[in-house]
Amino acid sequence: MFSRIIKDISLKKNINKRLIKLTDASNDKINTIGIIIDSTYFFDSEKLLTEIKSRKNDFKDIQILYYNDKIGHKNSLSHLSFSHKDISLSGEINVVEVKDFISYPFDLLINFYDEEKLPLKFVSLSSKAKFKVGFSSNKSVGNHLLIKSEVKNYPEFISEMFKYLKILNKI
Repeated sequence: MFSRIIKDISLKKNINKRLIKLTDASNDKINTIGIIIDSTYFFDSEKLLTEIKSRKNDFKDIQILYYNDKIGHKNSLSHLSFSHKDISLSGEINVVEVKDFISYPFDLLINFYDEEKLPLKFVSLSSKAKFKVGFSSNKSVGNHLLIKSEVKNYPEFISEMFKYLKILNKI
């Protein structure tokens, strides 16, 4: 309990530092996609991926990072995942695969969660993605495009996202 409070304080400090250093959006076309999913509440990641691929199927790479409050990454089914336990007291991520995900320069990062949780915000803000999309309920995550929708209504979210990406000449 005590260590979680210290982690949260450290994460809040790191988040505030990263919010100050936000970068502008890139004008590059989208070829690689990273998706951060809160798997505590959303379980249809395969349907989400199918919905994305049905809009445009020639992306070079799509990677998904799962976050779960309740279990550690070792207990989740062979997915790239992390939990609150995987963040040290100093605010560093202890999982090499998650560090690799963060450092990969995705053309598009989809923050597919609508509840603000410190570990999710931290990973999203730490990401080297060139363009970030998320829900309008997460205004403090540094998203370049906010879409008003609900997580359970993912087809509408994907439809709106691709509509605006087309307007922005990113696809």
